[in-house]
Order: sequence, then structure tokens, then C-alpha cells
Amino acid sequence: MTITIRTFIALAMIALFGGCSVHYSTTGASIDNEAKTVNVRFIENRAPITNPTLSQKITQKLRDKVTSQTRLTQVGDNEPRADYEFRGAITGYSFSNAAVTNVDQAATSRLNVTINITFIKRVGDKKGFTQSFTRSADFSANQLPSVVENGLLNDNIIPGIVDDIFNRAFANW
Repeated sequence: MTITIRTFIALAMIALFGGCSVHYSTTGASIDNEAKTVNVRFIENRAPITNPTLSQKITQKLRDKVTSQTRLTQVGDNEPRADYEFRGAITGYSFSNAAVTNVDQAATSRLNVTINITFIKRVGDKKGFTQSFTRSADFSANQLPSVVENGLLNDNIIPGIVDDIFNRAFANW
């Protein structure tokens, strides 16, 4: 009788724990099981003021992040429709004063970048989004914008915007 009870408890434990599973991801990315491909289309620069390399840099950084931190494969624009697709345009690029010391003198200036992204899901729940993402970086008003511009973009703004886009598309927070 004791063996029968032990066997029953053991089988109940196996059934209980065998039906439960937890899925962990090292990146925190949540991707539908059916999704295999992604197309990060070239992000156009439609801002009134433009930086000639910004479109290429943001597009490449987003492609690199998606392909390195997910199992999705980047497909070309001439391929059949991808399971996930990013379309976007840079809609804002401006310099402004961030802090003023005197009435006529700025102490800190700011570079602002805004990108409008449309994320299309063709598999799973098919809940995409269209959203604007904005990042800014401050610098001393004593410096010329042309001197600090590339550093601000490469070190702060581009990585921040790419992280924001990736997290909005793939993170279930």
C-alpha cells in the first residue's frame, strides 16, 4: 500500500511539473514562434535640417540590434513580405538652447532627433504600432555644434533611439 501511495505521489509530481514551463530570454525579446524574418527598411531623412549620415547610421544600428539580439533573419526589400517590418523616417533634427545663464547667453545647447517608426507584424497577434521616438543630448554652448554633433549622435542619441525602438517592438514590460 505504501508503494502505491509513493508511486501515485511521484506520478502526480511529474504531471504537475511536466506541464509547466518557463521561457527565458537573455535579451528580453519576445518574438512569435512563427516569425523567422524581419525587414528593417532604410529610414529616410525628412527633417528640415539634415545630417547626411544619420539615416544610414540609424538604419544599420537597428538592423544590427535586431539580428544580433533575436533569431530573426534580415531580408532585402525585394524579398517576399517579411514576418516583421520596420519603416521609418527622421522627422526632426534641431539644435536649441537648453539652459541660459544671462538673458543673451546660453550655457547649454541641445541636439534633438525625432524618428517616426511604423512596426508591422504579419504573424502572431499582428499588433504593430506607429510611434515617434525622440532623444536629445546636451553640450556646452561654448562648443560649435559641428564639432560635437557626430559624438553626440554616435554615443548618445542613436544608441538610445535604437534601444527605444527595439524595446517597444520586442520587450514585454
